[in-house]
Amino acid sequence: MIKEICSALLEADVNVKLVGSLRKSIKQTVNFKELAPGVNKKRLIQKAVFDELVKLVDPHAEPFKPKKGKPNVIMFVGLQGSGKTTTCTKLARHYQSRGFKSCLVCADTFRAGAFDQLKQNATKAKIPYYGSLTQTDPVVVAKEGVDKFKKERFEVIIVDTSGRHRQEQDLFDEMVQIQRAVTPDQTIMVLDASIGQQAEAQSKAFKEAADFGAIIITKTDGNANGGGAISAYVSRSRAFCR
Repeated sequence: MIKEICSALLEADVNVKLVGSLRKSIKQTVNFKELAPGVNKKRLIQKAVFDELVKLVDPHAEPFKPKKGKPNVIMFVGLQGSGKTTTCTKLARHYQSRGFKSCLVCADTFRAGAFDQLKQNATKAKIPYYGSLTQTDPVVVAKEGVDKFKKERFEVIIVDTSGRHRQEQDLFDEMVQIQRAVTPDQTIMVLDASIGQQAEAQSKAFKEAADFGAIIITKTDGNANGGGAISAYVSRSRAFCR
């Protein structure tokens, strides 16, 4: 049964070393030689697997929690097409439903239609937003938006940035400039589960540049490569955003 579980994890694109470590831990936890007669081995293995998987995704740190009555700036980073804009809106709505005065800032001046998408999402969710159709410098837009909402006493200010790849150094430099300008209390990387093993290399590059504190994994429904994103999360030892 352990072999079947490990095979399933490998097929899901979980890192080979991670699977090997998991298998070793399970075997150490479940000592078949010392089991009493009549013990359900299948259930014992299932529990051991579950416990080890929980350990893998436990960052041993408290998740980020915004504070009431003060501005909490959250900056989103990630690859193109990972679902950042949609996730930004969902998180703003999440905090709004919990009594926080939430808003969105569109600092994506690179992708055509980025502001229109955020505007449409924010309007539908009834969340205040800021962006510009004329200003092409994302650093300026981000700073103006954050400053505006701070003056208006918003508590959760979410900054959406353009998607970028680790080989696009200019865009990475831009991301760092935005981060310095808005000084976020939390930086979140959005990872697309469908990119598989590429997720680890991408997350490493983003971590070195922007030092994100949490990861949100998108497009996990029905995707066979989700294990790659899990591997990236484990290797970076970051917290899942809750």
